[in-house]
Amino acid sequence: MSRTSSNQGLPQYPGRASSAHAAPPLVVAALSGGVDSAAAAALLVEQGHQVVGMTMRLYDARGTAASAGGRCCGPRDVEDARAVCAHLGIPHYVVDLAAEFGAAVVDDFVEAYLSGETPNPCVKCNQHIKFTPLLARARAIGADVLVTGHYAQIVARGADHELRRGRDAGKDQSYFLFSMPRADLAAVRFPLGGMTKDEVRSHAQRLGLPNAAKPESQEICFVPDGDHAGFVSAQALRRGRALPSPGAIVDESGAVVGHHDGVHRFTLGQHRGLGNLATRDKRYVTAIDPARAEVRVGPRAAAERTELTIRDLRWLSPPRVQLSASVQVRHRGTPIRAEIRIESDPPARSAAGQSDRSPPPLDGTGVLERAVVQLAEPTVAAPGQAAVIYDGDRVLAGGWIAR
Repeated sequence: MSRTSSNQGLPQYPGRASSAHAAPPLVVAALSGGVDSAAAAALLVEQGHQVVGMTMRLYDARGTAASAGGRCCGPRDVEDARAVCAHLGIPHYVVDLAAEFGAAVVDDFVEAYLSGETPNPCVKCNQHIKFTPLLARARAIGADVLVTGHYAQIVARGADHELRRGRDAGKDQSYFLFSMPRADLAAVRFPLGGMTKDEVRSHAQRLGLPNAAKPESQEICFVPDGDHAGFVSAQALRRGRALPSPGAIVDESGAVVGHHDGVHRFTLGQHRGLGNLATRDKRYVTAIDPARAEVRVGPRAAAERTELTIRDLRWLSPPRVQLSASVQVRHRGTPIRAEIRIESDPPARSAAGQSDRSPPPLDGTGVLERAVVQLAEPTVAAPGQAAVIYDGDRVLAGGWIAR
């Protein structure tokens, strides 16, 4: 971890004020370089908190499109975070988590696409990178609290803490946060959870933040050009992995209606980019078979289902064995009412026969669990994507859609 000034080492601040005249408790603000995390830090400074900024360096993007800025934790974003801290007059540190990010997020992303799944790297990053490692570094300098710019809310109920949706429905990020360790909820704060994006922009402008007008990041941070297939191909070659073979696109009867250059170019429910199929009917991807290098297409109804299994279940509420709740299978998806049964789950196997990439959930028992879900209405649920269980606006649990 390096500080962006010439000073060496970390200052030792007191964790809590010991008298009415002592400094307020130390707070670490995770700064991505974007306006949201900058506004969260600035509002805390304005309120009189003692704030230290920390920015994660997650990958080496020098010479790539990500170096132009607008990507979470890219090179230009580190500079933007430094400028924000200088404007606020607070210390700034850069935490190098590139190795951890590569192993937990990038490798998982590549392996998922190679096995015919659709990964969600933002969820994996929240699970492995953004909270526990930063909290450890925050505590090392005497801080009690980690603050981020997420649009979600943490509500204390006695000794328990609940993760809930953000007030701004269009910006709510609770779907991406279900995988954060439950034990971290008590030490994390989301100051923007009760605000709208317009209100946050207004605060950023009022406080004169240098990145107040910065546009939002839209693409995956380590795939800045949006070419997922190209990235997977390059990374597979770098790892000495064989690329997915070209193969056939078949219809529901098994007849060949087209050809493709690799299953890593498709996701369940996709209907664009299928090439010139030998049919005039609109077709959707209904199944992906990496072993046979086959992509199956059909009507949208064939891509939908009312039953699904959520593997590697992680609880952010007291675990239970059966419940009625709502399930959301996409970030922008509408939650669907469901009846849910919880079962113990042996470790899943990948297409290559290896143990599944995800670690056991933090369910308080050490037992790997899965949720068997009966949806009230059909939906497209792509294997590998996150599925989050809600009770109203509270996140109860979540995991990954199984094949």
